[in-house]
Amino acid sequence: MAFHVPTDDRCALNLQEKEATDAVFLPRYLRNSIMIKVMQRLWRALNATVSKSSGRAAISLQSSGIFVVLVSRPAAGMPVVDRAFSHETFTGNSVVILEKMVQVEALEKYRCSHLLNAGEYQLLTVDTPAVPQSELKDAMRWIVKDMLDFPAEDATIDILAVPLDKTGPIRSTSMFAVVARNSIISQRQKLFEAAGLDLAAIDIPEVAQRNISAVLEPEGKALALLSLNADGGLMTITFAGELYLSRRMEISLVQLKQADLFELAQLHEQITLELQRSLDHFYRQHHEMQLSKLVLAPMGQPGPDLLAYLTRNLNSQVEILDMASIMDLSATPDLRDSDNQQKYFMTLGAALRTKSI
Repeated sequence: MAFHVPTDDRCALNLQEKEATDAVFLPRYLRNSIMIKVMQRLWRALNATVSKSSGRAAISLQSSGIFVVLVSRPAAGMPVVDRAFSHETFTGNSVVILEKMVQVEALEKYRCSHLLNAGEYQLLTVDTPAVPQSELKDAMRWIVKDMLDFPAEDATIDILAVPLDKTGPIRSTSMFAVVARNSIISQRQKLFEAAGLDLAAIDIPEVAQRNISAVLEPEGKALALLSLNADGGLMTITFAGELYLSRRMEISLVQLKQADLFELAQLHEQITLELQRSLDHFYRQHHEMQLSKLVLAPMGQPGPDLLAYLTRNLNSQVEILDMASIMDLSATPDLRDSDNQQKYFMTLGAALRTKSI
């Protein structure tokens, strides 16, 4: 799933022609400045066409700054994390910061995807409408209009189907609708365009987490994955690379880090109860699937204590993920640290995006 990023080469060309035409009537110093910008756009387009890397750049704009992960996929072996870097202060213009990253890291050579934050979209579970595939998005807009706190006409909507049988034609009676304000999508498109980046896809954390689960799943079994960050918790259950369940938790990683022993016990109990409810719901809806285990995303210091509590109180196998088990981190040794893996977790997941999922 990714929000469609429309491209219109004709419109882009018209814009360049307009800039060049208007420049004729401007003073020489302004005319030269505009022509330089036009040439820069043409160079970026040409460079992207002839030397586009087979890798992917995933970029997320978080409250603490801009996080970027560059991943390449060799013919054999694990995906390789070529670079992972951030501008964590967020002081200054984000366009300028991104543009500098593009120049220094040659990001224009990568297929770029952008990861939205939790508060920038809604993921809604809805009944599958009985309409042809070509009419699905229009029907979805009508279905979700009463679930939104803004007009449905101002929404960008995409769909994530939930299959009943990966190998069969039957589809489930429900699906995920991903909804974001047009203004947010437009603002991000303009931001990346101004920085000289060709934005290929806009993703959400649930899909980024699904990408990681798809690598971890044992064949023929489902997998649950729980991550915690400043936005709270996210539990997903996947099977055969498809997202079947997603649940948000209000408990954040900061709360676990700052809690005293009494508060920590309460938070662990609350997490366990929410996980158990979600697992029970999954078993009721998909009783034909067997859950292999629950995996905890990297979370630094709070991880071992939470692992121990869940192991004692959940009737499931529980383990903590080390990203080095599914990605080659030899070029990014700082990512061997669990705290750094937590910071980049969702961005790493977005960078694992492939055309087939």
